[in-house]
Amino acid sequence: MRLQKLVIQIPCYNEVESLEETLRSLPASVAGFEKVEVLVIDDGSTDGTPELATRLGVDHVVCLNGHQGLAKAYITGIRASVQFGASVIVNTDADNQYCADDIERLVEPILAGKADIVVGARRISSIMHFSPLKRLLQRFGSWVVRRVSHTAVSDATSGFRAITRDAACRLNVFSGYTYTLETIIQAGLSNMRVVDVPILINGPTRPSRLIRTIPAYIFRSIATIMSLYILYRPVHLFGTLGQGQRALCGILVR
Repeated sequence: MRLQKLVIQIPCYNEVESLEETLRSLPASVAGFEKVEVLVIDDGSTDGTPELATRLGVDHVVCLNGHQGLAKAYITGIRASVQFGASVIVNTDADNQYCADDIERLVEPILAGKADIVVGARRISSIMHFSPLKRLLQRFGSWVVRRVSHTAVSDATSGFRAITRDAACRLNVFSGYTYTLETIIQAGLSNMRVVDVPILINGPTRPSRLIRTIPAYIFRSIATIMSLYILYRPVHLFGTLGQGQRALCGILVR
């Protein structure tokens, strides 16, 4: 299958130090597509990130009104990419965490007609700059997302993703925190085809801005999962809670 346009979107917040390297690593062409364009979504940067993107010749720059967070930047980019005529959208990080050479691998299942969304799966156990606790939480969080979403994604927090135009038009992001868990759960519960492929990563260029503290990350991730399940499977969730309450009452009565 050969599609018309691939848009590679990059959410940015104060990324002057890493953006040029990230853009330089992106492919000018990708097998299966007639055209590749790059979109930078600026999330209220104060360091001149959007101006740098323009000077570096980025095809599209979309600026949010102030700093609204990664989830808002991501979904804004998805919608803008659709408006720019994308057949497929690839999302990558501005800190050059993900190896851009794997973009062709990322879009392969879509080109083969086997997937609506493809997630690039990192080898969490081999990422040495992740602490043992963080690696454990990443694996546990992905296990929870697999159970809730009925998908087989092994790295639910990876931001390196490809999504078809049709799937992009069906997705919404309600969280103000992150899109990674929410979009997999939403896609899985909406019967979209979600798969993952193994990818490589580059070394870290800066600390994560999303995971400030482990307890806060855990709390917000649990809140995201619960809110999505309430939205898409309210009968199942409250039925399960009701059964648990009846069982507890039975034990107390005895």
